[in-house]
Amino acid sequence: MKVPLEKPAAAPPSLGRVIADFGGLYAANALVAFVFAASGPVAIILAVGTRGGLTESDLASWIFGAFFVNGLVSIAFCWLYRQPLVFFWTIPGAVLVGPALGHLSFREVIGAYLACGVLMLLLGLSGWVKRFMDAIPMPIVMGMVAGVFLRFGLDLVFAIRDAFWIAAPMTAVFLALSALPRIARVLPPVIGALIVGMLMIAVIGGFDARGAQVLAIVRPNLYPPEFSWQAMLELVVPLAITVLVVQNGQGIAVLRAVDHQPPINAIATACGVGAILSGMVGGVSTCLTGPVNAIITASGEKHRHYTAGIMVGVLALVFGLLSPVFTRLLLAAPHAFVAALAGLAMLRVLQTAFSISFRGRFTLGALVTFLVTVADVPVLNVGAPFWGLVFGIAVSWLLERADFAAPVG
Repeated sequence: MKVPLEKPAAAPPSLGRVIADFGGLYAANALVAFVFAASGPVAIILAVGTRGGLTESDLASWIFGAFFVNGLVSIAFCWLYRQPLVFFWTIPGAVLVGPALGHLSFREVIGAYLACGVLMLLLGLSGWVKRFMDAIPMPIVMGMVAGVFLRFGLDLVFAIRDAFWIAAPMTAVFLALSALPRIARVLPPVIGALIVGMLMIAVIGGFDARGAQVLAIVRPNLYPPEFSWQAMLELVVPLAITVLVVQNGQGIAVLRAVDHQPPINAIATACGVGAILSGMVGGVSTCLTGPVNAIITASGEKHRHYTAGIMVGVLALVFGLLSPVFTRLLLAAPHAFVAALAGLAMLRVLQTAFSISFRGRFTLGALVTFLVTVADVPVLNVGAPFWGLVFGIAVSWLLERADFAAPVG
């Protein structure tokens, strides 16, 4: 059977060609994009992992998989396709894992990571990705996403209440930069909030660096997976949906908006391979990132964007190798700092999730999905996000059947 993977439009560039295509503008875009990925999103990993009882070693290994493994995938795909194809990890998927760690072991979660990777790999190699993406109504998926992300918005409010002089200035700067688009293109709001938060910690104290290492190379943990039907039902399908429908859909839309032609089947295949490799060391599933690719394609010549993607990948390799250092530094910061940074990073995503869920078709199904997910009541030891999707689709099928007859706008 012929494998329907898209072929590159041209031969991969030589090292000399890559150097010639590179430049200061692309280096600056890559640096901003990487700092964005290494700030708020990493805070989300730490917030999820610490709430789920993971150790510092577990978190460092997770971050290694998220950056080093996906950095390798990103470099390979940017070079092979001469497009800005940067892969990181699924933030919605990481958030899904949080409640699951309350009743599943980490080895069971890793078994679900590997199964999800195999599923995405098969879908990519089969060419059925588009059918899979079209099969699940986006408003219902985003209802689930809004439900799992809501906790981060609430944690931001609690952080302002509990540590006003850290969280409030971070929030104020985030809002101010968001209101000034020209400045925000140079200094993204999340990065501004990170800088202000660090300054406030330096002024009022609260940073506990005892035991921190000045320099440490990661020794990633290799976890033996455990396969349980509870973990398979609860995590595999929601993870695959968030990667292929939500995250990859966003990343593909971003690239198409600037006239790139991302290879959909090859991207899904890469996500499958990345999810399997990063899952072995505790990392959540790989996806094509939307925000990072948006930043590196915001300016410059289209045929040179891929060089910024390669640089992001190289920076990710370094960050992954030094993950114990960055993990310890973030864990040494006050809890409110991490909670506020994670909440601010999720704010726009939460807004988008609500907007898509309740703006048109499938609104009742999306509402049911949201409520079931927020209630966080497991059934048969399977977590609420899975049941949110099941009940939401069932309600829409019964009461909003006309919405299935036309594409969702």
